[in-house]
Amino acid sequence: MEKDYAGLNTLPMIHPRATEEIGGIIRMISELIDKGYAYEQGGSVFFMPQKFHEYGKLSGKKLEELEAGSRVEVDEQKRSPFDFVLWKPKKEGEPSWSAPWSDGRPGWHIECSEMARRYLGETIDIHAGGVDLIFPHHENEIAQSECANGQEFARYFMHNGFINIDNKKMSKSLGNFFTVRQIAAEYPYPVIRFLLLSAHYRKPLNFSRQLMDAAAQSLTRLGNAYNRLKELTAGEKIPSGDENWDFSAFPQLHKIKQDFIQAMEADFNTPDAITAFFELSRLANTEVSEQTPPAERVAYLRLFAEFSFILGLELKAETVLLDAEIQQKIEERQRARQAKDFARADQIRQELLQQGIILEDTREGVKYKRSHTPSEK
Repeated sequence: MEKDYAGLNTLPMIHPRATEEIGGIIRMISELIDKGYAYEQGGSVFFMPQKFHEYGKLSGKKLEELEAGSRVEVDEQKRSPFDFVLWKPKKEGEPSWSAPWSDGRPGWHIECSEMARRYLGETIDIHAGGVDLIFPHHENEIAQSECANGQEFARYFMHNGFINIDNKKMSKSLGNFFTVRQIAAEYPYPVIRFLLLSAHYRKPLNFSRQLMDAAAQSLTRLGNAYNRLKELTAGEKIPSGDENWDFSAFPQLHKIKQDFIQAMEADFNTPDAITAFFELSRLANTEVSEQTPPAERVAYLRLFAEFSFILGLELKAETVLLDAEIQQKIEERQRARQAKDFARADQIRQELLQQGIILEDTREGVKYKRSHTPSEK
């Protein structure tokens, strides 16, 4: 996971483990019992959602509209079918910890509430997760945390849509399940990040080789434009991108930046932000030359750096081969081998390796796979 985070240029973060937070979890459960929001029964502790009058404010679900046994766990020890577990007694073979109610383990929801309070505070700015977590998980987190802390739990919730594979929902049962690591074996991590940004995070994201190839081409176009600007501003310090520069002296750049900001402020509308990025790339390719005043060239470079920094995109001027182009190279290599021109065949293999393409000669013919990054050899 940490390797994939680093590859996708995700900021460092805390990785708490629920097994190391048991003391705090027990304290929060005790607080909820003392305040009358939870009760112990037979070694288990249950939270009573009906005691929290705002229950359902995130999902829009009302307790009276829910049917017992559908989205709620039926348990004879519960006073109400809507009550959910905070602590449960251990079962044979399960890990367990000592608590005032029994040797057991915490429920899923309470773990998150305690870890959020410890590491982020009683009120956190942004809470994220898949759309499938809205109910019951995040709804239960809100109830527990706000009852225990007496504060708003989260100011904003960001729920991401699901990933589809070739327009079908990704699932293990359909055999179309891929991990980031598996995709990174064929495409560089920055390409995966670009594809993720190309769709709004709340909407479903379709994954296919065609879309990955298109993402690779798009990222290369941005990288080529950025590299050209660096060549035109040789001798200037390459900007880091984490500064908020004023482009009011350059009307076209100022407008593009405002379009970018407007998109990002519209619930992180990264597709529209990328559209603004490509408009910047287009202008950089058509309007900037050696005759352009140095200050303007540097301004273009700065805006490129700012956009790529905000989106977390690593721009490189390198060509990512598409499947059809790889096949053409393989066929050319086969012709060279048939002509006993092994020097040319080896040269083609090396050229592909430099583009991150690894060839494998098998009994079924030549196969290829993409390495994580193009070879530096």
